[in-house]
Amino acid sequence: MKQSHSYSLRFKTMYMLFSLVTLLVLFFHSAPLSAQTYFQQEVNYTIHVKLDDVSDELTADESIEYINNSPADLTFIYMHLWANGYKDNTTPLAKQKLENGENNFYFSKEEDRGYIDQLDFKVDGKPVKWELLKDSIDICKMYLNEPLKSGSKITITTPFHVKIPSGLFSRLGHIGQSYQITQWYPKPAVYDRHGWNYMPYLNQGEFYSEFGSFDVSITLPRNYVLGATGDMVDGEKELAWLNDKVNETVAIERFDKDDLDFPKSDSITKTLRFKQKNVHDFAWFCDKRYHVLKGEVTTPHTNHKVTTWVMFTN
Repeated sequence: MKQSHSYSLRFKTMYMLFSLVTLLVLFFHSAPLSAQTYFQQEVNYTIHVKLDDVSDELTADESIEYINNSPADLTFIYMHLWANGYKDNTTPLAKQKLENGENNFYFSKEEDRGYIDQLDFKVDGKPVKWELLKDSIDICKMYLNEPLKSGSKITITTPFHVKIPSGLFSRLGHIGQSYQITQWYPKPAVYDRHGWNYMPYLNQGEFYSEFGSFDVSITLPRNYVLGATGDMVDGEKELAWLNDKVNETVAIERFDKDDLDFPKSDSITKTLRFKQKNVHDFAWFCDKRYHVLKGEVTTPHTNHKVTTWVMFTN
């Protein structure tokens, strides 16, 4: 009995050691493989956009540098046209809000809805075929004239026009002449090791987007206060004006919460340019009524000084 017990114990010990060695071998062989299969596409945007605050519309031109860091050759690209989520009551956004007991968009007036149109996609200067998805008009499939090989890049260009919806529905919108411009431009869906991740615009959840750089120029009436992603380029005149706004705001002893009227828009426009690297989205907000405050934050460990701006109404 003792010999049998000893043999059994030795067998179990050897089996456990064998299992442990097997697990370690699998780990060290699979870890580099997993690392090698990871990749991330790069998408760099140049956008020129103009705000029409009479018709609540944007007109723009966009150029996208798309760099294929994947191991696969791509024959098509899914593009998000998320402003189309506000187009009618058949969109996934409309259906989701209704399922959540919110019917303000489902039964909204046409003039309060929004959309994106006037698209004319070209790749490296040549027209390409594209089509909206049948079950989600805020996504399109763009077919490439030639496969985009692994390690190569293309330039996608298009004009576009956005009818800005009411700000009562979701993130993108306007309340009078106060504008919240988010998810507003054509954007390639994420392509990762699991394939294409194209999804409709929804009111819940966040947005999975490729990282890259943004160079965005915004034209609007001169008396708007504008906050946007990134750093303002060649904006000395605008920064001086904002600093004057800060001094005016500090001098206010009491804000009149009953006064929310919009001043008349300046007939003269200004163009402000913003640049940022290694981010996955670009948003901007503007209002002629904004007061402005300015501060500074020192980051821990690095001791970088970061300027903070606060823009708000009465």
